[in-house]
Amino acid sequence: MATTKAQAPEADPRRWAALFFMALAQLMIVLDGTVVNIALPSLQRDLGISDGDRQWIITAYTLAFGSLLLLGGRIADYAGRKRTFTIGLLGFAAASALGGAADDFGMLLSARALQGGFAALLGPSALSLLTVTFTRPGERAKAFGIWGAVTAVGGAIGLLAGGALTDYLDWRWCLYVSVPIALIAVAGGYAMIAESRSEGRARLDVPGVLLVTGGLVALVYGASRAESEGWGSAEVLGLLAGGAVLLTAFAFVESRVPQPMLPPRLIADRTRGGAYMSVGLAMIGMFGAFLFMTYYLQVVKGYSPIRTGVAFLPMTMAVLVSAGGLSARLLPKVPPRVLIVPGMLLVASGMLWLRTMETDTAYVEGVLVSGLLLGFGAGLIMPVAFNYATHGVAPSDAGIASAGVNTAQQISSSIGTALLNTIATSATADYVASHATRGPSPAFAGKAMLEGFVTAGTWAAGILLAGAAIVAALMNTPRPDRQDVAHDTETAGDVGSVLAGR
Repeated sequence: MATTKAQAPEADPRRWAALFFMALAQLMIVLDGTVVNIALPSLQRDLGISDGDRQWIITAYTLAFGSLLLLGGRIADYAGRKRTFTIGLLGFAAASALGGAADDFGMLLSARALQGGFAALLGPSALSLLTVTFTRPGERAKAFGIWGAVTAVGGAIGLLAGGALTDYLDWRWCLYVSVPIALIAVAGGYAMIAESRSEGRARLDVPGVLLVTGGLVALVYGASRAESEGWGSAEVLGLLAGGAVLLTAFAFVESRVPQPMLPPRLIADRTRGGAYMSVGLAMIGMFGAFLFMTYYLQVVKGYSPIRTGVAFLPMTMAVLVSAGGLSARLLPKVPPRVLIVPGMLLVASGMLWLRTMETDTAYVEGVLVSGLLLGFGAGLIMPVAFNYATHGVAPSDAGIASAGVNTAQQISSSIGTALLNTIATSATADYVASHATRGPSPAFAGKAMLEGFVTAGTWAAGILLAGAAIVAALMNTPRPDRQDVAHDTETAGDVGSVLAGR
């Protein structure tokens, strides 16, 4: 307690304003994962991209982002988190401008890969800055509540923004939109964020870098190829097996080098392991829902892109209420699994609700209910998981711990979405084959597609339910110390009051 009291006067009075710009950077990263999706048909026509190549517009971003996150986190620890935050933002803005101006497939592909690379530097930098800026339990709960809400709703906002920009302007603005966001975050971050870095002489773990980057590339690329080649193809199995071998070798090397890139003590912690798992599983549920509901609304129900984006707004509001209200208040008072496990059960229920939907189900009875369940569940999971994924980490390891949870989020969403999409496609094909006598018709095609979504949603729910049981047993962290919470409640003001200067 003496340490806490000694640190209390040193709290940066600009920390809540700084949080706004950190969260803005995180919003840009998550938003960019979905904002281009709705624009794919338009940009494919404009640039003459083949059906076989169009997946690379998404894969180039996720491949660079997912495979370089751990390296980005360690660079942030060594080079300075504010510095890498600024470089990441400027690089992301430049790559976005390049993509918006692209006049051929190669230029757009390069821009998307650069976006992913700079996002891998920016994401861990932003989260580690949040971790070292907010150390008091109550303030940390509020900050991570905001962070978790931004992370959970960013994908839905991306779908809304992508639909609006594509309908009313041009697909290029789905890339250009990141430029002003990044520049605002650079200006505000430079003025409000304090620099922090790992003490001591830095030595980059080169073997670890090569092994983990190669392993993650193989996993993400293998998952992306599974959507077109199938999970049983020799190419996909070879990539996944190769990735597993490289990551196993990485774990072996990290246990023996003097300055490991990812210290084994970070991932051996039960609480942190449970946090990583819950983030990954939550993202499988959320991104699976985005994929299925987007196609259901546009293809089966005939919604326009902008109307589809608007249909996701209730889910967004549910996340904000759950994460910013309930989670932020309870996080410093209860054990983490008390929030995470019910959250996972709610997300699973949202996926299972797909089983009640038919091609003629009204929006209020189908998508709205599923979206609210998903939103409330994700709002309970994300703030708590991000908080405990970085909780108790030495300041020197804040960047790599932040990169670890970002990697869990990115790899799970890439592999999970590919897996669910494969399950949905197979179920649709089986339905068509078993009902071939009905003949082709728009209603039949919609029914077959919905059958695929329902089947994949059921699998996703099963994965989430199994994960909830594992987290309940694994994440046995007790509730925060009552004295710490009381002390923080006395010293911390409301977020809005701090931002208003009161």
